Amino acid sequence: MVTTPVSLLERLRQATDQVAWERFVHLYTPLLCRWARRLGLQGQDVDDLVQDVFTLLVQKLPKFRYNPSKQFRGWLWTVTVNRCRERQRGQPAPPRQASEEDLAELLAREDHEAITEAEYREYLVRRALELMQADFHPTTWKAFWECVTEERPAAEVAAELGLKVEAVYTAKSRVLRRLRKELEGLLD
Repeated sequence: MVTTPVSLLERLRQATDQVAWERFVHLYTPLLCRWARRLGLQGQDVDDLVQDVFTLLVQKLPKFRYNPSKQFRGWLWTVTVNRCRERQRGQPAPPRQASEEDLAELLAREDHEAITEAEYREYLVRRALELMQADFHPTTWKAFWECVTEERPAAEVAAELGLKVEAVYTAKSRVLRRLRKELEGLLD
């Protein structure tokens, strides 16, 4: 019997699902680092904030219930900003560190403008594809890549790779189906 795998967010509710957590960390670390730099952090402070956010998520995600009417990205941004604020309250601020007022202004001004929906989607898709590539045979990946990202006709790709046109469509379909499963619940 073939079952449909649960979404990554659902899998994260089980703290013991190491594979799900590794996938989530690989997917979101670069985005959290970027957000930390937007909040005015630099160097080790960026890494420390990202680590703090992941530590907090280990506690919060088992109780997290995905609501399709709300944005996971917005929730994660809010968690990141709040964690940054908490860290700053507990430490003397270096001269170039963002102040509480700067963070409040940034949150009000850039809350959802900071990462536009298109930018967020593009980031997640690109990152998921990077992580997925190793899971596919190189010919399957090349057929998918050439058809989808390079927008080349399937017949042209098939001739180049020595495949039947149907095999190119099958490769494209397999990778896209997997991508949808990887991103299930993550794209708002």
